[in-house]
Amino acid sequence: MPGRGQQQARGEWRVAVGEEETSAIHEPATSSDLGVTFVFAHGAGGNMNDRGVLQTASALRARGIGVVRFNFLYKEKKSSRPDPMPRLKETFSAVVARTREELKPEALVIGGRSMGGRAGSMLAAEGFACDGLLLLAYPLHPPGKPDQLRDAHLPAIKVPVLCFNGTRDPFCTPSLMESVLKRVTTDWEMQWVEGADHSFHVLKSSGRTDAQVIDGIADSAASWVDRIKRQGQLPAGR
Repeated sequence: MPGRGQQQARGEWRVAVGEEETSAIHEPATSSDLGVTFVFAHGAGGNMNDRGVLQTASALRARGIGVVRFNFLYKEKKSSRPDPMPRLKETFSAVVARTREELKPEALVIGGRSMGGRAGSMLAAEGFACDGLLLLAYPLHPPGKPDQLRDAHLPAIKVPVLCFNGTRDPFCTPSLMESVLKRVTTDWEMQWVEGADHSFHVLKSSGRTDAQVIDGIADSAASWVDRIKRQGQLPAGR
């Protein structure tokens, strides 16, 4: 199938976004390839090379999931002020288009950390072409402002979703998220990481390390990909 050989090679890209451009990096799976590429967006305060993104990408790749990570335009320009959501979505779309052109992936999942995952979810809610949505620390509401929910678009999502949030995440009150999910009709798998905060950091008293938490997330992501492929919700694997 065209693209399989390409998927084995690491690639560094410059991606045009209107009259600007940003950086993206493709890194293939480092173990048995599940035939899925994850376009991984960073959070508001991070970038494509921050520690959390790199650790998570490495863990996913070790479980057969290829990863494309990229910078939103504001971070490419070394600004700390996030772009407006339409610009975030435009950048995300441009990176996905480049990913399809370069790799011709058998299946493509979008999402990412916090704000990046939210941008991916808004694209998915608009019917953007993808095979699944992987959300890491979805920011349901601003800290201390549970009345300002970012949930209006979630019921419109039709692709399978896997979402991870920590039980100590100030951006996502578990009871509120569970209430929101009652209005969601797609195959949405919600996994709560006990004792984790918005960065998936856990206290020493938890008996786990942060690395173990990320490994657990990656294990679950690989199992989710396998499950939805077997159920015919993703294209058949190689």
